[in-house]
Amino acid sequence: MARNILVVEDDRNISELLRMYLEKEGFEVRLAYDGGKAVEEFEKQQPDMVLLDIMLPVLDGWQVCERIRQKARTPIIMLTAKSDVTDRITGLEMGADDYLVKPFEMKELMARINAVLRRTEIPDDTKKRLAFDKLIINLDSYELTVDGKQVDTPPKELELLYHLASTPNRVYTRNQLLDEVWGFDYFGDSRTVDVHIKRLREKVEGVSEQWELKTVWGVGYKFEVK
Repeated sequence: MARNILVVEDDRNISELLRMYLEKEGFEVRLAYDGGKAVEEFEKQQPDMVLLDIMLPVLDGWQVCERIRQKARTPIIMLTAKSDVTDRITGLEMGADDYLVKPFEMKELMARINAVLRRTEIPDDTKKRLAFDKLIINLDSYELTVDGKQVDTPPKELELLYHLASTPNRVYTRNQLLDEVWGFDYFGDSRTVDVHIKRLREKVEGVSEQWELKTVWGVGYKFEVK
């Protein structure tokens, strides 16, 4: 069964170019030319991935990303003409899985799509659940429970926390985490890890004295169990 990709781009020439290329690669493609239609199309079609431009009429890409993340963990790749680091961090903080700056080569886009799809696929027979004092990390249902309350957490944040907590007290460098959580073919940089750690700390810091998400200065991060 072909994968369904929702392309959200207000430039119709770019949209049609993306549609032609992706359909040639075997994907089914839906198009939306503004943020409002993107949300409607997402709810109607439940695509396997969203390619999302930032500068959009009605709702911008940040708003669309936020609304999708309120309902689903569908992979999102942000497309934008802006290369500013702040924009990249904003996208990652809002739950985007990757970020591609225009203009880009179609081969690079395809590589990123395949990489993100591989990273977000979890085998059906996987049983992944970790429990600590006042903390449950469930990678089967993609749920994080903190002090008895379920906390909304983007998929990559949860995967990062699970990876650290699955080997307590082991120190990981940023590059190791990029390789092992994002995948060796991830195109981002180590600041991606810092952004996700910061967001996780906002959710779990100070909850228990028995464990801590800790920075090892000059090295990386670890999930310390005391």
